[in-house]
Amino acid sequence: MKTIIIEDENLTARRLEGMLKKYDPTMLVLAILPSVEEAVEWLSSNPEPDLVFMDIHLEDDLAFRIFERTRLQVPVIFTTAYDEYMIQAFKVNSIDYLLKPISYGELAQALEKFKSLKSRFAQPNIEALVQLIGGQKEPQYKSRFMVTVGSRIRSIETADIAYFFSEDKMTYLVTKEGQHLPIDFSLDKLTTLLDPAFFFRISRQFLVSFRAVQAAHAYFKGKLKLDVLPKSKLEVLVSGDRATAFKEWLGR
Repeated sequence: MKTIIIEDENLTARRLEGMLKKYDPTMLVLAILPSVEEAVEWLSSNPEPDLVFMDIHLEDDLAFRIFERTRLQVPVIFTTAYDEYMIQAFKVNSIDYLLKPISYGELAQALEKFKSLKSRFAQPNIEALVQLIGGQKEPQYKSRFMVTVGSRIRSIETADIAYFFSEDKMTYLVTKEGQHLPIDFSLDKLTTLLDPAFFFRISRQFLVSFRAVQAAHAYFKGKLKLDVLPKSKLEVLVSGDRATAFKEWLGR
């Protein structure tokens, strides 16, 4: 079987590729594409694969734009970080989906479903899905994160997260109780998933919640140094170019 993965989180894409190989060592991942533009270019110049895995929110646009710009006629299994309104749309439109972080068991079930429906796999009602997402009166932000710890999958409420940070090419969430848990999202992606009223990207390394900030101190070169709870082993600094916006956000 030949497939492509359209996903802007490289770690997530590589993890999915590994699970596909585990499910079927003969499965061939032809390409990993992080954007609508790259997906359109690849699909326009290559034969269609047997199956496509497609994230909803890519680095440059909604993945549904791919359908508007190509004649994609193969089955698609969507992946999504949104676990409420998105999933309802998938069910209505007879689309299979995988909720991030993707578990091997759910992936295997989706692939078994694909094999059983291969000859009669319904194409998604893209127009209806675009209208659904575009017609949301208020932005839909994540209310919880599914985190894989060993063989266990835990649900962490967003309200229980103090801050996120990146280190050694990994991203971690820190709970109010001080637990450090790895997640599959980059800070760039998290910025689009979280309510900006409660979370602020203070630097390339940290994204903090309002509740975690205990105090802010003047630092050199226009930076701010934060006291956060729970305490961080790393210095929590607001970069100079974000200090003014951070003060405004903190004072709302």
